[in-house]
Amino acid sequence: MTGKVALVTGATSGIGAAAAETLAERGAHVLVAGRDGGRGRAVVEAIRRRGGTADFVAADLLAADSARQLARQAVELGGGRVDILVNGAGIYPFGPTEQTPQSEFDAVYALNVKAPYYLVAELAPAMAERGGGAIVNVSTMAAAFGVPGMALYGSSKAAVNLLTKAWAAEYGPRGVRVNAVQPGPTQTEGTAGMGEDLDTLASQAPAGRPATPREIAEAIAYLAGDAASFVHGVVLPVDGGRTAV
Repeated sequence: MTGKVALVTGATSGIGAAAAETLAERGAHVLVAGRDGGRGRAVVEAIRRRGGTADFVAADLLAADSARQLARQAVELGGGRVDILVNGAGIYPFGPTEQTPQSEFDAVYALNVKAPYYLVAELAPAMAERGGGAIVNVSTMAAAFGVPGMALYGSSKAAVNLLTKAWAAEYGPRGVRVNAVQPGPTQTEGTAGMGEDLDTLASQAPAGRPATPREIAEAIAYLAGDAASFVHGVVLPVDGGRTAV
């Protein structure tokens, strides 16, 4: 990936941070996007200590125009281009449908669906004009089957799965590959509060354990790289086998 510019949203922690570090190890200039400047700069510094190239871009993707603004900032920092987009930013509140406030519903769809939609709208056409690019969306296994308490989160990522296929059909003929990873339970800062519930959920899969962020990041890097040059429109389960049983 040497010479390529990668924008990773939600890159200040968890799967996003691991993806940023993995892409940087493969030679990409990584733009680390997120809300928390302290954590973002820590990710950038860790990448640079290992000899990689990275910059932090502050972005609160809940705001209406923030996705388009982030895309333009990324192009500037990337020297006029973004070759790889990883849509990793997301929120995942759980709870009964009847207890979901409208503000929470709106926030989930704003960040999980609207933000990647407008980032792709801004960046994919330029990728197509250059004749190539890669977009990787981060979904969830809860988008593939019903899970009590995950209707809001799962439905937002089910939309991302469909968008992945639609964008592959739309931009693939012009050289832009669009795919998604569909993680299972993963040990991150965001899931730390789940405690034993995370292990219980993970135990239902053949692997029998939660993933590490790096394991998900390796799948993201594969889909973003040239080794996946013939892979278009795939939603790749990285869930320990949960959707296989």
